[in-house]
Amino acid sequence: MTMTDPIADLLTRIRNINSLKRPRTKIPYSKIKEQIVDTLQREGYIDSYEVLTDEESGFKELLVRLKYGPDGEYVINKIERVSTPGRRLYRSITDLSPVIRGMGIWILSTSKGVLSDTEARKQNIGGEVLCKVY
Repeated sequence: MTMTDPIADLLTRIRNINSLKRPRTKIPYSKIKEQIVDTLQREGYIDSYEVLTDEESGFKELLVRLKYGPDGEYVINKIERVSTPGRRLYRSITDLSPVIRGMGIWILSTSKGVLSDTEARKQNIGGEVLCKVY
């Protein structure tokens, strides 16, 4: 079975493991997935991640460690795909309103790489809106 939307797969795996309150998950590797996970780490939504290489097959995986509050509350309440392969959504940074009055982030694919909306505002660049996290 071929995967048509690897970003949706990444977000679904994070959503599923988060709802089970598990500490970590392994996700098949791709550069875009690593950049999204790196953005989530920079913005404080996940604890950490690392790229693992299987010795036998040579395939790479992302080991993502999720973050929970001191009393076990969710750091990621919702993570959803915005732009899809069938319907791409591009926005300039001025057209992007804050997520829940600044309590969440947009993740964008820009000419400077994958950035959160706050990073994109600092650089004054827009791009494809990949997902929304809060």
